[in-house]
Amino acid sequence: MNLKQISAIVILFSSIYAQAQLKSVPYTDGNQKLEGFLATPTKPNAKKAGVVVLHAWMGISEHEKESAQKLADLGYYSFVADVYGVGNKPSNTNEAGKLAGFYKTDFASYQKRIQLAIDQLVKAGANPDEIAVIGYCFGGTGAIEAARGGLKVKGVVSFHGGLGKDGNRIATPISAKVLALHGADDPYVPAKEVSAFEDEMRTAKADWQLNIYANAVHAFTHKDAGSDNSKGAAYNEKADKRSWEAMKIFFDELFK
Repeated sequence: MNLKQISAIVILFSSIYAQAQLKSVPYTDGNQKLEGFLATPTKPNAKKAGVVVLHAWMGISEHEKESAQKLADLGYYSFVADVYGVGNKPSNTNEAGKLAGFYKTDFASYQKRIQLAIDQLVKAGANPDEIAVIGYCFGGTGAIEAARGGLKVKGVVSFHGGLGKDGNRIATPISAKVLALHGADDPYVPAKEVSAFEDEMRTAKADWQLNIYANAVHAFTHKDAGSDNSKGAAYNEKADKRSWEAMKIFFDELFK
């Protein structure tokens, strides 16, 4: 057996092992069944920190599961939250828009679903005092909502998420540290919304950061989004890698 064949076998077994780490977890919100996915680290970090991963508007996909696995590889307990619930996964963008719109408007329900995911993460072994929330697109909005809602989290990370909120909502102090990762050319989160977010963070006396990535539009971490920026949502390899590294640095500081 040559070196190339050995390497292929190692990669195959590594992949199988990684998939085995990710397991389905049933839980509920009242009568609504939920199904999240847990990735348990083989070597937890010293504080047994945990990270909730919030899905984009089309529901849980391989993207969120892969992120959870990568986080587990870094030593974090990670849990992919089910915001919509079993049987409610949208089949098209129209349905996704309605569902996402409901939770953006009924932010208390969104915050509750995030808290239920945090509970599952703690149940799995994560330290309740060392929790963070990350999210993509619609899930990025949810990460910010976790901070706005005063959930017991140390920090939140929004990957190309919506940053706005209803202007009638009172800005309350935010204790969680906030990292927003934004595409400079994102047509769905225009400069006016970004500016309002900055004002909100200042008013809330938050410890916040905003990273803006050149030539990036919405969904820049999603490889299945294509590469055509003119569509408003597209993958950007540089922004994807840079934003993940920014999150890692943020967590190094958060959980030091």
